[in-house]
Amino acid sequence: MMSIIILVGAYRYYAGLAERFGKTKWQFGLLAIGIYLGFQILFLLSYRFYDAISNPNALNDNNYSGFSGINIISWIFAIGCVYGVYRILENRFKKENAKNPILEIEEIGTEHTKDIH
Repeated sequence: MMSIIILVGAYRYYAGLAERFGKTKWQFGLLAIGIYLGFQILFLLSYRFYDAISNPNALNDNNYSGFSGINIISWIFAIGCVYGVYRILENRFKKENAKNPILEIEEIGTEHTKDIH
């Protein structure tokens, strides 16, 4: 359940970024979901592999509860990864807008620029 809440938040976060810079919202939303799920799978598989090597009896002790310590840690790291990629994309989009002043010229006379003056 917690992962679903995080996925919805990440989707909306990336969709807002895409909307701010005139990109396709659903594509960036799916990118956020892919980053989150990919990191979760990679992190949990690597932990499970480490756990199997360090403690061979760990394979027999399956805990499928949603709030184990490793799940909480993986959620925190996955959120950090999603945020890191968000910042990279945001910086890239800002650089693109700085190189392309046409977008700023088109905004002259819109309500957004009228509020500034």
